[in-house]
Amino acid sequence: MDDVLQALIAAVSGLDVHQQWMDLIGNDIANVDTIGFKSQNMDFASLFAQTTSQGNAPTATSGGTNPIQIGLGATVGSVSTDESNGALQETNIATNVALQGSGMFVLNNGSGGDVYTRMGDFSTDSSGYLVEGTSGDRVEGWMATNGVLPQENSSTLQDITLPNTQVLPPQATSSVTYSGNLDVAATSSVTAPITVYDSLGNTWTLNFTFSPSGTSDVWNWQATVPAGAGGGTFNGTITFKSNGTFQSMTGGPITMNPTGAAAQTITPNFSAVTQLNETTSVSGSNQNGTSAGTLSSLSVSNTGVITGSFSNGQTQTLAQVAVASFANPQGLVQTGDGVYSVGNNSGLAQIGVAGVGGRGTMDSGYLEGSNVNLALELTEMMDAERGFQANTQVVTTVLQMLQSLSTL
Repeated sequence: MDDVLQALIAAVSGLDVHQQWMDLIGNDIANVDTIGFKSQNMDFASLFAQTTSQGNAPTATSGGTNPIQIGLGATVGSVSTDESNGALQETNIATNVALQGSGMFVLNNGSGGDVYTRMGDFSTDSSGYLVEGTSGDRVEGWMATNGVLPQENSSTLQDITLPNTQVLPPQATSSVTYSGNLDVAATSSVTAPITVYDSLGNTWTLNFTFSPSGTSDVWNWQATVPAGAGGGTFNGTITFKSNGTFQSMTGGPITMNPTGAAAQTITPNFSAVTQLNETTSVSGSNQNGTSAGTLSSLSVSNTGVITGSFSNGQTQTLAQVAVASFANPQGLVQTGDGVYSVGNNSGLAQIGVAGVGGRGTMDSGYLEGSNVNLALELTEMMDAERGFQANTQVVTTVLQMLQSLSTL
């Protein structure tokens, strides 16, 4: 009777373990389209066997006998996660980021601890925080100050904020560049204006006048500052080489003191000006001042650097997304919504930047798809079904045996 009951117990354990395998397969299939999802594999293990005979060692006159052990069923030996990358899914949303390679994004779940995910469905909320779309947790990294990122380490991690109302302050012009040609045969002056900015972002027009000096290869220049910017004229010379290219200049810098704005100095640069037997074409080609600009778009590099493009045509580094790596990613604990926490066997998070220290790189405008192999899952589902049915047959047979015994 006991042996029959042991067979029943073994069959029930088989039903249980195959049901758990089916649960795992069902979960994988359910998440075939879940971004960042990693499929799982299950290994079976046999339960402790009952030993009815320890066996005997051989003697001089007889051979040895093996132990007699009858197993008591099956159990789940381990569940492992497939860490391979899922296929990229294009979204054309700049803040959607896919990690290719090892590592996880770092999130602040609002409970004072960091959690981790492969889901890069990032967007900004109404407060300007960069958040993961499913969990709503804030994305962590490092914020830049005036375009300069701090030292990247775990102690300097911050919640990344990218408010749409962000303004890039104006930059006062400190240099102007002229290019083009001054006709070597010219006998009259030419005026070429250029627009510059003060510290408040106001624009002012400086009029540069170029005049032949009467000396071969030398021209005079004069800059006139408008009255509202302090007024005045500033003079100097430009000397050219015998081949007509720039040699040297005198004069400058130009000073401005606009009403209500900070005083500033502007250094002219004529190194791109030539003196050839060609029509005069000199003009102001560049100046380094800007007006104020509002944030208009974002981009993310493969190292996680977030750059903002502003309405004044300027760009600036705003932040960098952090990436965590683990000695044993299999040891992480799932907490739901595609988020993981540090486990007893995962090791501590090693925080750094993408593309460094074995961490993967990022692809902006993409999401990482699920790595579920649907064909494999369907094949394993059939195996699990056959195993389950076979164990139900064992249960049925054992019950028939018990019924036969009960009639004796």
